[in-house]
Amino acid sequence: MTTATAPAAPPASGLHAGTPRRGLASRIVDRVGSGAIQVIMVLLGLFWLVPTLGLLVVSMRSVEVNNAEGWWTVFTKPAELTLQNYANLLSSGFTASFWNTVAITVPTTILVIGIAAMAAYAFAWMDFPGRDTLFLVVIGLLIVPIQIALIPIASLYGNLQIFGTIPGVVLFHVAFGLPFAIFLLRNFFVGIPSSLLEAARMDGASEWKIFATVVFPLGKPAIASLGIFQFLWVWNDMLIALVFADAGNQPMTKALQSQMRQFGSNVDILSSGAFLSLIIPLILFFAFQRYFVQGMMAGSVK
Repeated sequence: MTTATAPAAPPASGLHAGTPRRGLASRIVDRVGSGAIQVIMVLLGLFWLVPTLGLLVVSMRSVEVNNAEGWWTVFTKPAELTLQNYANLLSSGFTASFWNTVAITVPTTILVIGIAAMAAYAFAWMDFPGRDTLFLVVIGLLIVPIQIALIPIASLYGNLQIFGTIPGVVLFHVAFGLPFAIFLLRNFFVGIPSSLLEAARMDGASEWKIFATVVFPLGKPAIASLGIFQFLWVWNDMLIALVFADAGNQPMTKALQSQMRQFGSNVDILSSGAFLSLIIPLILFFAFQRYFVQGMMAGSVK
């Protein structure tokens, strides 16, 4: 005798079993279309660049014109643009501040990347006593505020006779830039397949050669993103420059601050100097932006 089997009841929700429920954001994207999203993103990017454009226009007009009308009138009066403000700025000694900024920022970025990359490789792929404890100490240093170290390091610099010098500013930036740099690069390096390192060891490569020929080249996305961050932090820094740089070694941020204190409404000098200090980081960011997202994502998921 055959026993009839009752048909299975359909899911109460009316959806196929195992089908994930889609979120509101994904449904909106499908309805609007990727083309419209790209247009919106382009418009947002242009809107973000409006203050930069305004600063450029103000830096290329006389003080009288800037006081009389807004910067947007340049579209109807392009003849008002001039490079005289930049000529006055360069003749006022601002060029020395620019090169002081370069002398502080470039060595700091190179030292932070070099030291952090070697330390990150050691934390990721070398086994030594106290490795995990030392890495926890590095993570703990991320939350140490810079302000608590200003007076002790100023006293130390005075004893070492490097207070007010460019090497003193560089050393301070390197010391406080290393914890984040090591944390970011270590999280990227641990994602490198171990088979590559084992193959190099079987071929007789030393740890230094493995780092230089395998790990460092593969870490370019994270290293480029770290370089952007470190360059921007040091280039735009004012606190460390105010404390540890004297008048002869002052970077652009301190030079602009002194101009504001002395002249107050000296818009032509301030705007042209601010745009010069802005354009270099923008060029650097757009030059390495393809590595930026890759490096940050690698440092955030480990």
